[in-house]
Amino acid sequence: MKAHSILSAITALLIFSSCGGGKYATTEKVYKKKAKQFAEVYKESPVTGQLEKINAADKEWIASINFGVRKPNYVMIHHTAQNSLEQTVKTFHSERAGVSSHYVIGRDGKIVQMVNDYYRGHHAGLGKWGNDTDLNSSSIGIELDNNGTTDPWPEIQVDALVQLLAYLKDAYKIPQANFIGHMDYAPTRKNDPSRFPWKTLAEEGFGFWYEDYLENPPLGFDPRLALRIIGYDVKNLDAAIKAFKIHYIQKDTTTANLNEEDLKILYSIFKKFL
Repeated sequence: MKAHSILSAITALLIFSSCGGGKYATTEKVYKKKAKQFAEVYKESPVTGQLEKINAADKEWIASINFGVRKPNYVMIHHTAQNSLEQTVKTFHSERAGVSSHYVIGRDGKIVQMVNDYYRGHHAGLGKWGNDTDLNSSSIGIELDNNGTTDPWPEIQVDALVQLLAYLKDAYKIPQANFIGHMDYAPTRKNDPSRFPWKTLAEEGFGFWYEDYLENPPLGFDPRLALRIIGYDVKNLDAAIKAFKIHYIQKDTTTANLNEEDLKILYSIFKKFL
């Protein structure tokens, strides 16, 4: 019994160590401090600093019993545009950079979680998808270790991503349409993830892909309207078209032209959002 207790203690210590000790002890300490500060705010009853700011003569705090935590409704996928998982972790530890994502997946398939799913990560920035202009508040951010130019997408990395997406989709009941890339949300600023195997993800139920047999769009088909219904911000139509091409066409992505085949693909995707 005593030996078993000692073994259990050693096992627990090893698990604890693997979850955040060693060279990351300092940043783990900062994370825990910030999490504790949020926890203090969450448990306040009555809440301070909210009702007081409302300019009304008659006001009162009466607690409801029905509430919950943030529920992510989107997943946004990025490439890191850096040279290693370790470099990305270092970036996400920089207060000056001020950026983060919930998960980072290495080229070897290693999944690193850096932010609690229920917390708001800093990965999306300025952009718009549908009517949502703050996907930091409604999404899970996933960074894939890839330099964004010449790196391939290793099968082991994509497989790890699929496993992570399966968990997220099931845990938070995320709709199939709500798995997007950074360039979809911020087409004037971003092109990530580039050269990405979106079809593989769509076949697993994460996002959509076009049919093998493509129909001609009907007479009067409006590409601008189709892109807007899919979710793109068409205020800058050229940027929206380029982002769509990065996601679905994956060639000639520096121009905003849509040829006959591109229009068929756009029509095929558009119909899935109706």
